[in-house]
Amino acid sequence: MTRHNEAQTPMRTTGYAKKVPSPQRLLDIPLAELFAELDVTLEESSITDPSFTGAAVVTRDRLILSMRTGQSDTERDVVARALLGRALGVPLSPLPEPYRMSEA
Repeated sequence: MTRHNEAQTPMRTTGYAKKVPSPQRLLDIPLAELFAELDVTLEESSITDPSFTGAAVVTRDRLILSMRTGQSDTERDVVARALLGRALGVPLSPLPEPYRMSEA
């Protein structure tokens, strides 16, 4: 996800279809618990551009979040939940400007 550009958020795969949380659960539980529940791998991105906030990659058996180093805890929390929701098909309200998501 980027603030001004579009980023990759691939569609979920069949391996993750059974792990899709409700919107309330996705937004309410602590992020570390959500990552553990969904078996999310968090990687620090080598992208240092401040307009890049993160990307989600779904493989056959893994969900990887690549997040920019140096983000505030609040931004990381909000962006991670939005990326997970998008990647897993959880219906969420869109993020405010200047954030935009797209699928690759």
